[in-house]
Amino acid sequence: MPGLRWIGMPVAALLLAGFAGGVVHAEGDYPNKPVRLIVGFTPGSSADITARVLGNRMSQTLGQPVVVEARPGAGSNIAAEFVARAPKDGYTLFLGASANVTNAALNPNLPFDIARDFAPIELVSTAAVILVVHPSVAANNVRELIALAKSKPGELVYASTGVGSAPHLSGELFMQTAGVKMVHVPYQGSPQAATDLLAGRVQIMFSPASAVVSLVQAGQLKVLGSATARRTGILPEVPTMIEAGMPDFETSIWFGLMAPVGTPREVTERLGRAVREAVQSPEVVNAWRPQGIDPIGGGPERFASYITSELKRWGDVAAAAGLKK
Repeated sequence: MPGLRWIGMPVAALLLAGFAGGVVHAEGDYPNKPVRLIVGFTPGSSADITARVLGNRMSQTLGQPVVVEARPGAGSNIAAEFVARAPKDGYTLFLGASANVTNAALNPNLPFDIARDFAPIELVSTAAVILVVHPSVAANNVRELIALAKSKPGELVYASTGVGSAPHLSGELFMQTAGVKMVHVPYQGSPQAATDLLAGRVQIMFSPASAVVSLVQAGQLKVLGSATARRTGILPEVPTMIEAGMPDFETSIWFGLMAPVGTPREVTERLGRAVREAVQSPEVVNAWRPQGIDPIGGGPERFASYITSELKRWGDVAAAAGLKK
């Protein structure tokens, strides 16, 4: 699609695109070399799409390439640990995700602390989470799925993008709220999980909309509900989980730009301005929205406060599920 036509371009082309803004900066000013943006999920995921659209626009603003680098695995923990130990100079950044907070809620003994070891720069975007099932599943709405799961305790299998990810804990929240039992199978990312869901190896998934919307539109998967607070613009005909009879069921996948704690404030402020400019630009909004991704923004204080509230929320879900280590 036009808004994402550059995704998958050779690195050299992306580097050239980074200079399109024509920004002039004094020698020695930040940034004076390419900036790496580390993503903890696989190419094609909503995190990857978010990062590439954001990085492309920030390249124009900063006058230096923002090169996206995927380091998937362990629900984005591998990428987070890598950036936490990186030099505190603003040249290695992290696209923090809801998965990092849910991972921390599950495991307080990670080799990094998402609240302590990172400087939150700006909330970037949120990606709609939708409930999809394989066509063979004998349920056409949320109530029917609950009834089916109750009739087959422990038989239905749901996929996620990794232990501790938002899709994983969305499934746990669903089981707790509905009073059902399903089997969880984690994957390294959305594309792999969606592939097995399409093949019928798993039956259910709380998925980023970007990973499955084309399959839903083609009739290859059934969508039963959206976990967003309001109906998502990408699938406006799909009821929310709240509308489907599950009060207070709301979850989303969010992304935010972070740097290793100790990065100079003038650098994080420069980056924050670049992010705010990006999320307000029609170019970015028009590229994200067809993928079920919406901009956020709000500043570092709001981001820090949000991390704290999310740690509490998902910590409670993890404790009720017996997942805390």
